[in-house]
Amino acid sequence: MKDTYIFAIESSCDETSASIIKNGSVEIATVVLSQMDIHALYGGVVPEIASRHHIENITMVLEEVFNKAEMAMEDMDAIAVTYGPGLIGSLLIGVQAAKTLAYIYNKPLVPVHHIAGHIYANNLVKPMEFPLIALVVSGGHTELIYMKEDYSFEKIGGTLDDAVGEAYDKVARVLGLPYPGGPMIDKLSLEGKDTYHLPIPLDDNSYNFSFSGLKSAVINLVHNEEQRGNEIRTADLATSFQNRAIEVLTKKTMRAVKEYQVKHLLIAGGVSANKILRNRFQELCLENNIELTVPQMKYCTDNAAMIGAAGYFAYKLGRRADLDLNAKATEILK
Repeated sequence: MKDTYIFAIESSCDETSASIIKNGSVEIATVVLSQMDIHALYGGVVPEIASRHHIENITMVLEEVFNKAEMAMEDMDAIAVTYGPGLIGSLLIGVQAAKTLAYIYNKPLVPVHHIAGHIYANNLVKPMEFPLIALVVSGGHTELIYMKEDYSFEKIGGTLDDAVGEAYDKVARVLGLPYPGGPMIDKLSLEGKDTYHLPIPLDDNSYNFSFSGLKSAVINLVHNEEQRGNEIRTADLATSFQNRAIEVLTKKTMRAVKEYQVKHLLIAGGVSANKILRNRFQELCLENNIELTVPQMKYCTDNAAMIGAAGYFAYKLGRRADLDLNAKATEILK
């Protein structure tokens, strides 16, 4: 059977990335140019700055990935691109680049939803076994997805306000930790103890999540302690916050796994790099005889390899976009 090569572009936030993926599971070459150091100066991603850097970097990134792979656009079967959701200015750069290449080289254009990319990053680790549950945890998303087959996405729960990664970053800022806050809280929590009383957010029978209350509880606690002149035990508070967030994530996810009678659980998104989260899910899946797949660290944050993996299956299913494809800041996974 002839191999299928997908050229993929990802620019939904502050990473400019391109990748070549073979058969949806083999990474030939990937380039990721991060703007993290730039946005750290502002304590978070500044959309206008992000889009300007995408414009400056996109051509260089595309050229570099072909040089790494020692391949050319003529070798590609299709071009996949993240069209949403994300920062509209950033998305537009990647979409325009993909449409231009598709037009010049007469290649099929495959639109890929950003969350589908995160889910299919797991296919770069091992083949996905259906039916399955995918927990997507990132700075912009916290969702539980049921999949009965490839590219069948049924959202059974999601965040009602802050995504878990967003809550991590905001709590980190309150604790005086540098951006990005998630990795810093994860690291700091290894040194602390769970000594602060914090609520378990939206601890109900739904599959929805809410992290704004937990975030606010930390902010109020810090404010009250400072007013009393008490020292904040930063490591302990990081541990207490993280334990509550992970408790509700694992509790609802494992309940979904049992209710939907699946034997394969995927964790995806930037927060899937969290060591405590990974370890806790590994323990629970081992106890319940559930197959767990978590992406390699390099596939957890935004990258074009995951878009190429998802794009392969979309391409095989006949999903195509015309050259009037537009970027979408918000978009339902379907």
